[in-house]
Amino acid sequence: MAAALNGSDLHPVTSSINSINSTTGLYQPVIMHVISSLLLLGAVASQAVFGRPDASGRHSEVVKRAVDSWIETEKPIALSKLLCNIGTTGCAASGAGLGVIVASPSKSSPDYWYTWTRDASLVSKLLVDTFVANYSSSLQTTIQNFIISQAKLQGVSNPSGGLSNGAGLAEPKFNVDLSQFTGAWGRPQRDGPPLRAITLINYAKWLVNNGYSSTASSIVWPIIKNDLAYTAQYWNNTGFDLWEEVNGSSFFTIMASHRALVEGAALASTLSTSCAACTTVAPQILCHLQSFWVSNGNYINSNQFISGRNGRDANSILGSIANFDPTVGCDSTTFQPCSERSLANHKAVTDSFRSIYAINNGIAQGVAVAVGRYSEDVYYNGNPWYLATLAAGEQLYDSLIVWKQQGSVTVTSVSLAFFKDLVPSIAVGTYASGSSTYTSILSAVQTYADGYVNIVATRAQSNGGMPEQFDRNSGSPLSAADLTWSYAAFLSAAARRAGSVPYSWNAASGKTLPSSCSGLQVAGSYTSATNTAFPTSQTPGTGIPPTATTTAPTTTATGCTPATEVIVTFNELATTSYGQTIKIVGNIAALGNWSPSGAVALSASGYTSSNPLWSVSIILPAGQTISYKYINVGSDGSVKWESDPNRSYTVPQTCDTTAVKSDKWQ
Repeated sequence: MAAALNGSDLHPVTSSINSINSTTGLYQPVIMHVISSLLLLGAVASQAVFGRPDASGRHSEVVKRAVDSWIETEKPIALSKLLCNIGTTGCAASGAGLGVIVASPSKSSPDYWYTWTRDASLVSKLLVDTFVANYSSSLQTTIQNFIISQAKLQGVSNPSGGLSNGAGLAEPKFNVDLSQFTGAWGRPQRDGPPLRAITLINYAKWLVNNGYSSTASSIVWPIIKNDLAYTAQYWNNTGFDLWEEVNGSSFFTIMASHRALVEGAALASTLSTSCAACTTVAPQILCHLQSFWVSNGNYINSNQFISGRNGRDANSILGSIANFDPTVGCDSTTFQPCSERSLANHKAVTDSFRSIYAINNGIAQGVAVAVGRYSEDVYYNGNPWYLATLAAGEQLYDSLIVWKQQGSVTVTSVSLAFFKDLVPSIAVGTYASGSSTYTSILSAVQTYADGYVNIVATRAQSNGGMPEQFDRNSGSPLSAADLTWSYAAFLSAAARRAGSVPYSWNAASGKTLPSSCSGLQVAGSYTSATNTAFPTSQTPGTGIPPTATTTAPTTTATGCTPATEVIVTFNELATTSYGQTIKIVGNIAALGNWSPSGAVALSASGYTSSNPLWSVSIILPAGQTISYKYINVGSDGSVKWESDPNRSYTVPQTCDTTAVKSDKWQ
């Protein structure tokens, strides 16, 4: 299939029949359904240009019926095409490794014949959610193969680094045979590890819920643990955003990092282990997350520490829907989809595309438009993306789920402009179910959300295919054909529209801001996950159900539970010159086993000429005695050791989970 198509490829009926027959031969029974859906959608698309839906509700019903029809037709096509892009059996993935999710079959103009950790994790998360909602043995095999591939991938040395200090986990993409990609690229990208952790955590939850905790502990957790360690250690370092173009601090990455640590801590507890770094670092990430909100503009600045962008970016909408958890309602601290902040941001982001795309001309605010990445985009001339347009709809479906669940909608001064686009007479207040305003809001938001799906339906290819983008002027599909992420975005939006909700990520326990905020990072330890042999026949409910613990944990005389792990902060006063770094090395694996190459770098974030402080936080077992020294590593790799003797430290064995060791260069 060509990467770029012309306007004539948009829904010709005869082409639809031929394309569907020749693609897989599976869709003959739905051909007439496709034809009627496409004709109806075309009519709706032409109506939408004229502005706000009419008050009679006729427009809403037409849109709803059109979207209902197209979604039912498209779902099996999208899932089939998505699975075609997964090795080794996928029909479009010949040459890809087992479980490897290929970004797109396109090998030129553009070449997406790679596997991206971010894309693959998001796609696999959709597969896990689908599997949890409706058990499928074949889908389970696909998910397990993906997990096996990621265990291998974590150990592949690459231009970003290796596994010994976790740095290699931030390598954005690999060849489809899982070998390293050595070309120039925007690296590191720090969203991959937390997104992969989230995906694997959700499959581990299914295992636990169905009596297979041992599989979760022995096979899945070791992979998750590496990604959680990376997230806790590197979250506060800059990196390239999900569009791989700017190096800064990305809202999407920070959102994923916070969720991964909160959800990881909960899973660790379920598996009778711990993740001290998760519980300690997650609140600090949440604190930093608040800094992305631009209160005087009512939007999220999606990328900090960069220039040339206005900050309004689909990055923020994707981040909000990825962290959807209806158990916390419309919480603004975690930027839930129906929160006042996220709704105001939805308006700011979508409105930024109304005047720059010709295909959006004349469409009033409050009516769906084609959505791209960000307004300054120049890639392929800067166009709408299928996944971004679907995300705008999905956020609204998420909101509807919560409003129906809680039986009310609250309009604040922050979200008022969003609601006024839909219900012009609305005012600040809370509207309960049963009220005419509540009914009007839900109806208008449903139509607004369906409008985004309708745009994708009218711009999809005649055989149901979705590439990466569609032209800003003509609407013709272009760029990478059969983008795997596009199909996952559609299936996710369709699931939320149907009211299907994925596992809670324990957001209620992770929404409280700390009393004081810092950029705390905790250096982790990393171990190759070598056990990848999944047991057979792990079907729903047939395992031994988890039982309650009958033996209470040991407590001290004061009634607290002694910590098994302690986050030890090592502070070293050492005067250095530009380009030099202080590291700590010692007699245990976490400190490199006396090898400078495995030493842990300290941060100079608190360094001043009068107080040359270097610091690092490291997780160590309570009661462990270690020997260690500091080294000064030059920019040329030269190493200068502290004078003898070796230092010694015994990790406290108390109820405290943190400790501090202060030293001075000797």
